[in-house]
Amino acid sequence: MAAVITGIGVVAPTGVGAAEHWRATLAGELAVRPIEAFDAGRYASGLAGQVTGFDVTEHVPDRLAVQTDRWTWLAFAATAMALADADYDPAAHDPYATSVILGSGSGGNEFGQREIQALWSRGRKAVGAYQSIAWFYAASTGQLSIHHGTKGPSGVLVSDAAAGIDSLGWADRAIRRGSAAVLAGGTEAPISPYALTIQTRSGRLSTATDPRAGYKPFDRAANGHLPGEGGAVLVLEDEAAARARSAPPGYGMLAGYAATQDAHGFRAAAPDGRQYSRAIELALERARVRPDQVDMVLADGAGLPEDDAAEARALRSVFGAHAVPVTAPQGLVGRLLSGGSALNVATALLAMRDGVIPAVGNLDDPDPAHGLDLVRRPRERRLDTVLVTARGRGGFNSALVLRACDTRRAPRSAGALARGR
Repeated sequence: MAAVITGIGVVAPTGVGAAEHWRATLAGELAVRPIEAFDAGRYASGLAGQVTGFDVTEHVPDRLAVQTDRWTWLAFAATAMALADADYDPAAHDPYATSVILGSGSGGNEFGQREIQALWSRGRKAVGAYQSIAWFYAASTGQLSIHHGTKGPSGVLVSDAAAGIDSLGWADRAIRRGSAAVLAGGTEAPISPYALTIQTRSGRLSTATDPRAGYKPFDRAANGHLPGEGGAVLVLEDEAAARARSAPPGYGMLAGYAATQDAHGFRAAAPDGRQYSRAIELALERARVRPDQVDMVLADGAGLPEDDAAEARALRSVFGAHAVPVTAPQGLVGRLLSGGSALNVATALLAMRDGVIPAVGNLDDPDPAHGLDLVRRPRERRLDTVLVTARGRGGFNSALVLRACDTRRAPRSAGALARGR
């Protein structure tokens, strides 16, 4: 029993919709810029990847918009796009056939910020009742389950930036246990004074004032990451169930997943990368894939010198030096916590569809000490097997192996790629 990905929904700084995100990614358009939602002049870091052109009234009913935070709005939008892409309507199936399992890294920041300010300025009676359900990590999972009437096994994975991949691993488990379809992935909206304060205290944010000097995975000038909002939601289906309903051709199969914990500490990744490489090896083993069969690695790309070095050591220990193309396009959008690893999986699937490896985002001067084949510009290559990895603060390491479906989504033509269609 295998899980096939039949739908992709993207809401990211690079665009609303998978097509616009993919076009901007291939074009190398940097989507990090000064924070616009509030005056960030007092903060050490004032740059972020922000979703533009998003109108909540187009994606969320008014009665739900007032109950929920921006991160849930983005999840509603990404889910609607994923369901449309998969031609899957949960209402047309048994309610117990569809599950919702998402990742989360920060919860409802803007909503919580507003209610905390009301508490401080006007007292406890000024705090709205929806504060109790809008901020917490499972809010998006719960709201989507209610809105779409799904009653299959559902949940939320809270493992920082690894949670998007972890949600897909658990979705695969749900399918193996009988669910016909699962909505998985994650979105985030961690750009508010409260959220930025917390992230700044981690000591991992870049203090650059020029977006080009900020988040630079695997670059000699790597100096920390920048926050971002958005993410992706994917529709995963049992292969037999998808075939029975004549679903559109899949983007790829979820062939193997693994997660490990190095328990090194909250502020930094383990310098040896041993548990990180173990997660990769386990995912490959479960997918029955040899390292030399992997066509591309979409890496975590933390953008801190010590973390990038640890990741490079882990990748070399599995694949060898310069043995596999490595990319990290998230340098264009910032670090989206759980939304980032979910978005990376969506990006990997689009790359598999079109046979194009996107370049490392915002990479100007690759550090040769990493010993990696870092992709500098989009590279055409048939992609049958792809590895996506992620790490979360606190020692989380996750790896996901994607394999091509027997019947692929039709790739876009060269002309369509250039036009972003």
